[in-house]
Amino acid sequence: MAGRIRASDIEEVKRRTNLADLVGDYVALKNAGADSMKGLCPFHDERSPSFHVRPALGYYHCFGCGESGDAFTFLQRMDHLTFSESVERLAARANVVLTYEEGGTGRREEGPNRARLLAANQAAAAFYVAQLGSEEGGFARRFLTDRGFDGEACATFGVGYAPRGWDGLTNHLTGQGYTRDELLQAGLVSSGNRGVYDRFRGRIVWPIRDTSGQTLGFGARKLYDDDNGPKYLNTPETPVYHKARVLYGIDQAKRAIARGHRAVVVEGYTDVMACHLSGVDTAIATCGTAFGADHITMLRRMMGDDSAAEVIFTFDPDEAGQKAALRAFSEEKRFSGQTYIAVAPDGLDPSDLRLHRGDEALRELFTRKQPLFEFALRQAVGRFDLNSVAGRVAALREAAPIVANIKDPSMRPGYARELARMIGVDLGEAQAAVRSAAQAGARADTERVPPPQADPGAAPQAPRIGLATLQSSPRTWLERDALQAMIQHRDSVGDDLMSQAVTAQVTEPNLRVVRDGIAAALGDEAGEVRDGWIDRIAGQVPERFRGLVRELAVAPIPSKDPKRVAAYSRDVVISLLDRDLVSLKAELVARMQRIGDSADEGSRRIQQQLVALEMARRGLRDAEQ
Repeated sequence: MAGRIRASDIEEVKRRTNLADLVGDYVALKNAGADSMKGLCPFHDERSPSFHVRPALGYYHCFGCGESGDAFTFLQRMDHLTFSESVERLAARANVVLTYEEGGTGRREEGPNRARLLAANQAAAAFYVAQLGSEEGGFARRFLTDRGFDGEACATFGVGYAPRGWDGLTNHLTGQGYTRDELLQAGLVSSGNRGVYDRFRGRIVWPIRDTSGQTLGFGARKLYDDDNGPKYLNTPETPVYHKARVLYGIDQAKRAIARGHRAVVVEGYTDVMACHLSGVDTAIATCGTAFGADHITMLRRMMGDDSAAEVIFTFDPDEAGQKAALRAFSEEKRFSGQTYIAVAPDGLDPSDLRLHRGDEALRELFTRKQPLFEFALRQAVGRFDLNSVAGRVAALREAAPIVANIKDPSMRPGYARELARMIGVDLGEAQAAVRSAAQAGARADTERVPPPQADPGAAPQAPRIGLATLQSSPRTWLERDALQAMIQHRDSVGDDLMSQAVTAQVTEPNLRVVRDGIAAALGDEAGEVRDGWIDRIAGQVPERFRGLVRELAVAPIPSKDPKRVAAYSRDVVISLLDRDLVSLKAELVARMQRIGDSADEGSRRIQQQLVALEMARRGLRDAEQ
């Protein structure tokens, strides 16, 4: 083991990492104020954005589920990494060379080393690319060229070739220091009676990458007639590759999807390539599995929860394609935007359409899209014999729920009329069937989600404290804003002012706990680098108040001008201190009035205190300039 990563290197990696760029690889973020961005939380399913990122602070927090942390925490949670692996990943991204100290106490998690498996996949991808340019790869190159993909296109997508031998990749990677066990865990080799052998042989290979461009696995198409395997063969499930949670081409399409709030879902690797080469740069494809809930979640986070967002599916016109379209429609309600289907003329898939009719024809395919529910409606009705009474009744029963589930209520009456026309029944009969289907769906939803049952043996849970639970008053608003500034902009406020502010009176009980946490954190500067300022504060308060600390750490600063945030932060903390001094002055004046005699010794001491108090207030006002 290499040992502990030097603390100063960890700090440098954090300093060079733009948290908004990192999170933006997974989530579409929108501006939400000065140094504040928000989007859909990647850690839980939600309809409206509650996930806030503070790039300058290097911190995120979800007001919905309570998840929070820095860049290292984010990668650990998103990609299931250890702390060391997340530092190494971000160091590579930021071009920071790490130094490892001997005798470190940190230990990697048990099980396969994810970083090693990813590195093995990357080395395999480079091997396959090199083999495509070899003499044996000539047949694969001609195959690709005949389908409209030249060398530049193949290089853009990292297309390679797996040679026909049994152990070409195995020998290449073991020669680079990878063990056979690591190659098995990565899904690059298979195991048989005579040992391990290359999983992909005599095939064109496409690397399947995550949003950050790391190779998680491969998809491979057979080339030779004597290959008895399936036409397409993918990497099996591994610690880094889960087919239900990957989308081919997402690394190339993510920016366009987030920018345009639009995604095009096709069925094959060459379809994705054809779309991108034709200018449809939002194209992606599933990898050996149906389009499912995890894929939808991934796309929603990239597009944001925009009702105007579009997802366009393309499916082959055969029976399997129609079934795939109907499966996609069954998940359609998970999208807040609109879903469509585009079917190419003459049964051509996008790759063949581009090859035979050109780039413009492929672009036009997606302008002729039709709503997915409309396609599903026609498919449902088309399965029945409408010349018989029984057939019309069955068709109405099958199609009515589709109309009832159209997300836009204003469109349902029109499609109820269309349904009546398609089947040949009375409009009132169609409307009644749609109403009945809607009521049945509502009952099913209610039954599907039973009310949570309390566990009689469980300890009572203390309510979570957050911004929403604070008292609402001008006094509380000032206290909240001052503590928020102290947490988010410590450097701007300055430790001298901070040390005074943590002694100021805070009347809101929950905020008083936070103030005490800040005071304790100021006196505890011995924490490790990975335990930053916010984490130190959170560590000083009871567990149920930690969510409040983290919400204060990311809540937007009221200042509208980003250039004024530092000055605002000092001003609001000074205002809290000034309020304290004004309160103390009022108390001293009242005490002096009770004494009555200005010549009294006690009255003179109060007068001296009032002078000192006024000087302190003047000092605060000078500091405010």
